[in-house]
Amino acid sequence: MNNFSTRILARTSVVIAVSAGLLQIPIGAQDRLKTMPGYARFEKIAREIPTAVRSGALNVTWKDAQTFEYARDGKRYRYDVASKSATEIAAAPAQESGGRGGRGGGPARGRQVDFSESPDHKLKAFYRDRNLWLSDGAGGNEVAITTDGSEKARIKYGTASWVYGEELSQTTAMWWSPDSSKIAYYRFDEQKVPDYFLQLDQTKVQSTVDTEAYPKAGAPNPVVDLFVYDVATKKTTRIDVRDGKPFDNSVVGHYVYHVAWSPDGTELLFNRTNRRQNILELTAANPATGATRVILREEWPTGWLENNPSMLFLKDGRRFIWESIRNGWTNLYLYDLSGKLITPLTSYTTFEVGNVLKMDEGAGVVFYTARDGDNYLKLQLHRVGLDGKGDRRLTDPAFHHAAGSCMAGGAGRGAGAPVAASGGSCGISPDSKYFVDVYQTHDTPPSTRLVDAESGAVVADLAESDLTKFAELGLKKAEMFTYKAADGKTTLHGTLQFPSSFDPSRKYPALVSVYGGPASASNTARETFITSSSTTEYGFLIVNLDSRAVPGQGKRVLDDIYLKLGQVEIDDMAEGVKSLWDRPYFDKARVGIYGTSYGGYASLMALLRHPDVFAAASASSPVTAWYHYDTVYTERYMWIPEENKAGYEAGSAMTYAKDLKGRLMLYYGTADNNVHPSNMMQLISELQKAGKSFDLQVGPDRGHSGLNTDRMMEFFIENLVVKPSAAVSTY
Repeated sequence: MNNFSTRILARTSVVIAVSAGLLQIPIGAQDRLKTMPGYARFEKIAREIPTAVRSGALNVTWKDAQTFEYARDGKRYRYDVASKSATEIAAAPAQESGGRGGRGGGPARGRQVDFSESPDHKLKAFYRDRNLWLSDGAGGNEVAITTDGSEKARIKYGTASWVYGEELSQTTAMWWSPDSSKIAYYRFDEQKVPDYFLQLDQTKVQSTVDTEAYPKAGAPNPVVDLFVYDVATKKTTRIDVRDGKPFDNSVVGHYVYHVAWSPDGTELLFNRTNRRQNILELTAANPATGATRVILREEWPTGWLENNPSMLFLKDGRRFIWESIRNGWTNLYLYDLSGKLITPLTSYTTFEVGNVLKMDEGAGVVFYTARDGDNYLKLQLHRVGLDGKGDRRLTDPAFHHAAGSCMAGGAGRGAGAPVAASGGSCGISPDSKYFVDVYQTHDTPPSTRLVDAESGAVVADLAESDLTKFAELGLKKAEMFTYKAADGKTTLHGTLQFPSSFDPSRKYPALVSVYGGPASASNTARETFITSSSTTEYGFLIVNLDSRAVPGQGKRVLDDIYLKLGQVEIDDMAEGVKSLWDRPYFDKARVGIYGTSYGGYASLMALLRHPDVFAAASASSPVTAWYHYDTVYTERYMWIPEENKAGYEAGSAMTYAKDLKGRLMLYYGTADNNVHPSNMMQLISELQKAGKSFDLQVGPDRGHSGLNTDRMMEFFIENLVVKPSAAVSTY
């Protein structure tokens, strides 16, 4: 699920699904909603909400150490630090954006780019017919670098197995050295990987079949290898990714990914893990001999390791900042490529580090975010010396803070270069003396100020939000509340949103918007300003809940969900709803829950496992049992079915299908190559065997997608407002 967390139900009236990199035709609005209670109010307010808040959040571009520019209200301004004044300037021309292919112009989901141009533009490597080819920059003088790749042999080069694209974010399978003299590439052997057959084009006269080598939990994985081709000598070298050991579940090198050349091009770097993904090694290979060495090793025996920790090189191409949870909390460490730990940059044991925003080697400092506000949802800005000394929080812990990142290329290898002065949203001045701070909370709209980056003292206020229209519309600010997790000790957060017509003397139904996946902050409590959800205008309270699956509480809290997906996080969210039961306006007999992907799974499991809490659920594209999902994602959290049978059965919706009491809406796309339709077919079969009633919507030829929001609201209004289900006990 490539951190399955990115697949979320968009709360709009049109759902656009992406499958195989193609935009699906949106499903139209449903025809009964307009006749239902609350629709007129929803229509009136929904069109006003997007402009209800005049935001005080500024996105600045530093031009030099003393000036930056920003746009607001259709005008562009230049701010002078010395005079603390802003001057209106001519609007900058709009920049064009382009791209091709799938999401964001990249390859389609689970796939890799099919060619790669050398840095000197003289050569091009490309994938064709399961082999890797080389040509000149113009596409002439083609030559096959590999020849034994074939569909019959189930061998392929220069591309990757689907699960590597989906779960390990490998969007390319060929990597040029910086000097264009060599190219590294993948080889995959999928001989033992079972195929999944997906029927496509079901809305046409003749359907087709998409066949994918898709390893499901416990099944054989593809055997992965790396090779390096030397352009001048035409020599191919096999990289010893497993130190000569056989491909099995325990070997570190079962998964090989995040491949990149060292900045000087002398070594090929990659991450490798065992199948269980609780051991990770950062490894370097000699491209001439194929010999490998371990730079550093991470282990976490009580759970899993995040498979792609941040690695940021300094300018010398030898030192790098490495992210690790080795002490149970996310911290930063300065290493050398020799494997020497130079110094810990942070060593916190009560809160977690977020992201590095800037490395200023001239000043010898690193700016980074950390979760040490007055709750773990409020990110703060820190600075620390590259020697690990002088750590200082620069922001007010009462607020959540954001300063634009100055790191080019995100958190990947070689991402230590600063963003150019004219290149975007870097919020820290070029001389690292100031930063532009956007601060807010769940109920305080964003404001922006200029802050001294050494002392944290406020230099000037730049902008604040205007809530005039928000107030005129009668919109209500969200409320944050706390509750205890199902373990009775972990404090969790939730947020509650109200309709503009809220009357505390009335009782209201509630909807829980959920995602719920491991280490995901999607659809949970948050400390950025919550603009009213238009869904409340139908007459619902909207609830977002944390669980022990959310990030920011330390790895040992996350370990509580290990081997127990569908149990711990679901029980925690049920406790969150129960904590609202004593509110006189909260109707505990009329609570619904909805989500897509993992959110669909969480919605389904919540309804089945806690019929005393949830009266209705809308579950879109859900995994219904972890037996059905891929190895990399599933086994990271659940291990293999043979060694966690109890966990797999407890996390299966089929185990509880016979216990369904509330109202259930199911949705799936027939062309979903991520969460396969077999998930839904098995659940439907069990519900029918048990004689249970449910609603079903199908997306013909649609991929991993969500139920149309209008249809979902028809379902909830009908079952929680017009004719509420009597399934939930009101004791």
